[in-house]
Amino acid sequence: MGKWVYGFGGGASEGTAKMKNLLGGKGANLAEMSNLGLPVPPGFTITTEVCTHYYANGENYPKELKAEVEAALAAIEKTVGAKFCDATNPLLVSVRSGARASMPGMMDTVLNLGLNDETVAGLAKLSGNPRFAYDSYRRFIAMYGDVVLGVEHHTFEDILGEAKDGKGVSLDTELDAEDLKKVVKAFRAKVQEVTGKPFPQDPKEQLWGAIGAVFQSWMNQRAIVYRRLHDIPASWGTAVNVQAMVFGNMGDDCATGVAFTRDPSTGDRRFYGEFLVNAQGEDVVAGIRTPQQLTIAGKQANLSTLPAMEEAMPEVFRQLDTVRGQLEKHYRDMQDIEFTVQRGKLFMLQTRSGKRTAKAALKIAVDMVSEGLIDRKEAVGRINPGSLDQLLHPTLDPKAKKTVLARGLPASPGAASGKVVFSADEAEARAAKGERVLLTRIETSPEDIHGMHAAEGILTTRGGMTSHAAVVARGMGRPCVSGAGELRVDYAKKQLLVRGTTVKEGDILTIDGGTGEVFVGEVPTIQPELSGDFATLMEWADGLRRLKIRTNADTPTDARTARQFGAEGIGLCRTEHMFFESDRIVAVREMIMATTTEGRRAALAKILPMQREDFSEIFRIMRGLPVTVRLLDPPLHEFLPHTEAEIEEVAKASGASAETLRQRAIELKETNPMLGHRGCRLGISYPEIYEMQARAIFEAVAAVSKESGETVLPEVMIPLIATKKELDILKTMIDRVAGQVAKESGTKVPYLTGTMIELPRAALRAQEIAESAEFFSFGTNDLTQTAFGLSRDDSGSFLKTYQDKGIFETDPFVSIDIEGVGELMEIAAERGRKSRPDIKLGICGEHGGDPASIRFCDKIGLDYVSCSPYRVPIARLAAAQAAIAESAKQAA
Repeated sequence: MGKWVYGFGGGASEGTAKMKNLLGGKGANLAEMSNLGLPVPPGFTITTEVCTHYYANGENYPKELKAEVEAALAAIEKTVGAKFCDATNPLLVSVRSGARASMPGMMDTVLNLGLNDETVAGLAKLSGNPRFAYDSYRRFIAMYGDVVLGVEHHTFEDILGEAKDGKGVSLDTELDAEDLKKVVKAFRAKVQEVTGKPFPQDPKEQLWGAIGAVFQSWMNQRAIVYRRLHDIPASWGTAVNVQAMVFGNMGDDCATGVAFTRDPSTGDRRFYGEFLVNAQGEDVVAGIRTPQQLTIAGKQANLSTLPAMEEAMPEVFRQLDTVRGQLEKHYRDMQDIEFTVQRGKLFMLQTRSGKRTAKAALKIAVDMVSEGLIDRKEAVGRINPGSLDQLLHPTLDPKAKKTVLARGLPASPGAASGKVVFSADEAEARAAKGERVLLTRIETSPEDIHGMHAAEGILTTRGGMTSHAAVVARGMGRPCVSGAGELRVDYAKKQLLVRGTTVKEGDILTIDGGTGEVFVGEVPTIQPELSGDFATLMEWADGLRRLKIRTNADTPTDARTARQFGAEGIGLCRTEHMFFESDRIVAVREMIMATTTEGRRAALAKILPMQREDFSEIFRIMRGLPVTVRLLDPPLHEFLPHTEAEIEEVAKASGASAETLRQRAIELKETNPMLGHRGCRLGISYPEIYEMQARAIFEAVAAVSKESGETVLPEVMIPLIATKKELDILKTMIDRVAGQVAKESGTKVPYLTGTMIELPRAALRAQEIAESAEFFSFGTNDLTQTAFGLSRDDSGSFLKTYQDKGIFETDPFVSIDIEGVGELMEIAAERGRKSRPDIKLGICGEHGGDPASIRFCDKIGLDYVSCSPYRVPIARLAAAQAAIAESAKQAA
């Protein structure tokens, strides 16, 4: 029999921070804070293994669980000096979820559990504060009704709103005990109306209902979406934390708040957070009341007129600031903490590693190395490579003309322009059509997560710096302005109003998440400067990694961008992209439509100087770094003229009739072009095409070598090889052209010839192919297609279903399928090295910028990965982390 429940509190606990997988992040940290002697209300954690058992056994609990929960409740009663279900001295508890990975707002919470018509009277008498007791009861009915009984939250908000309107007040705190008794009665009546049953009065029934709701919330839609976006496996499950209540809503000497030990937006070493007097925790993040700042500096920075905690509760603030230092020193990381103040006494409810922007993550990591808290390896290991994406995109041009529409709080940095939409569904629908949208809400909720992910940025009229919108946006890297209270959103009319200006759905606004400003129209942007903490951490990463990082670049602009981001060469230069340029597409079409070798050579002669200049410019930019040029790959019909005007244009250039060209287009059409006449098959059928490209490459090498005096090293890559014979035929031709150019130019032309491994047969016959190939580059886009028999262009309609059903854990076109495609790569690498021990091995598919795929590439000993220019820093960091992990594994 396993242990299902772990207690904590009273200065000790049965768990530790190292038990995160079993206790979840919240439970493990509550246990750790208890062990540190911090003021943590006592409680217990039901483990993640119960969640796993629950779903594996028809939503039934382990038979031992009930007894363990009752024993743990008795321990809380002993520590607190109150009894669960007791009418005169009632113990009330909170029930919260707690997965091993932080999922803010994604799952459900119930506070004040244990209240009923009898215990509320006992609580009122015990506290001497009937208003507090009935305020707690109405909150409990609303939470429990929503989370457990399925009564929609807004119905309770509507009743509460009517009560405030009836009294002519605007704040919940302005309702007295008698008002709240009426609200409680109305809430219970609503529950009876919607569910057909009275609100449960038995606290034990309430407790098991809440525990079940937390486990059920692990599989609710918003949690499923969040897990998919953040690659959190469903198999991890969630823990449930049951904890004695402490109350921030007993009066003006009570409060509740959320804080970060450093600024989560900038990483600055300053205490950052918000609190509310006479409130419960949900009030802070819900945005119903305007929160107050913790510090005087924060109050001044946010132009707030409300007193800071440092002023209003100086002794409690001093205690909290001390705890801040203890936790950061202990965890050696920036912490996100939740606290409650009950009658002047501080209680810690949670600590966890705080979510932060990429900019803040870099600063915190670099600063903590300087402070001696962590070393360089740990600093590099702490940064999520994917989060660097936040730093690599444009920000507002400070010189641009801007018209400020409104101001809110700078909740998540970065700038975004887009068409205003007022619902998450509309944001997702428009984004799917390629539109850039700005999700604009009064406040966001976990149900909006799909729209937040689809949007360029998020704008809310309510909520503070720790609201749902702010926390989730920072985690996603989306710019966000929250709490823009001047704006009035009208969902029914799909418009917002501000100082006489009306903005309708579809109008464009721009937000600056770094300043909190909202602008009319689209504001120009500038590229980021990658220096300071970014440059420091990248330097550390480069010193740790083994893998080289190249880029996929087809244009001089791409090549320059990639060099700026630290690329060490080009791993894929796709020549066909150059063919679509307006100054050469007619000649390309003329070449395709030609029916004789002579006709094709005449057209290719027009393309040669243009292609030569393309390569020359890229070689100049890369300055001696390796450049892998892939010879023409796609089927010829992709370049065919489609309109009558295009056909007439090609007919005029080639001297052929338009009807002849139409017939030629029919001849070239293929049923399954992905597996048709493409890649090396074109070079075999029409060798003059590859001859022209090889000549353009080598003439560019000769020219750039002469003008710069630097060695230029091209790697000529032949695509879609399935047999050694194909490679031998084409390599012989390439060698011949290289010799001719060397003779004509009087310049030595160094080069390598290799192939893409993108067919399963090529992977299996790699030993034989490597006898001729000097390098392999894994084209994992096509290797995935051919290994699975999937079309990347057509599989989107069902891949999500496969992921939801657990057939695919991730999209195999995003992250390498290690079991299948990965095994083919390992086979090819191993067999290739048997023939040629020094064969150069790389990857040039989209997977080259995926951190999980990069770890696999490092593991099987590839020499480099190649990715799009904006993924280069991500790949550099991921490669360093892969090397650190491999080093740690070998040391163990």
